[in-house]
Amino acid sequence: MKGSKLYRVFFFVFVLLLFAQKGISQRDARYPTPTGNSNQLFFIQRDPNINTLIYELNMKNGSLNEEEPVHVFWIRYAEKGQHDDLNYIQRNFAYGIKSKMISKENYEIHFVSYKKKIMYLKKSTDNKFYVFTDINKKQAILKQVFIRVNGGSFWLPNIEYVELKGVDPVTGIEVVERMKI
Repeated sequence: MKGSKLYRVFFFVFVLLLFAQKGISQRDARYPTPTGNSNQLFFIQRDPNINTLIYELNMKNGSLNEEEPVHVFWIRYAEKGQHDDLNYIQRNFAYGIKSKMISKENYEIHFVSYKKKIMYLKKSTDNKFYVFTDINKKQAILKQVFIRVNGGSFWLPNIEYVELKGVDPVTGIEVVERMKI
């Protein structure tokens, strides 16, 4: 009897864990991964919908636009998948990028809304541009940002955390850091 009851408890826990894992996978699958843009540097996804911000190289006549090296736009997955530029408020107070040229093909950049996270847009040894930043106190190539928003208001959202995902440029191993802001 005891063995049978113990088996049922283990089975119940196993089923719960299985469904919990499935729920997590479905939530993550809800956010599409943007592909097909050879100039894409990284992207941002956040609550409350699946619309995605794309940060790409801003090319002008086949060369990097030195005055504005990063172009930011939306992919409106929650609507028809159309591309939209940022509006004035988004560009100047939320998701826009400020850049400062350090040298040719090397820029210091940061988000207009969070100046503490310094990033560098620079050409790597493979002759491609990447955005480098510290992730878990180690230099990495930034690939993805997720912002967990839990309420708040338009001007002051309650940000629970920001998760940075990138790749170690030496090993190619994914690195992740979750920051409280």
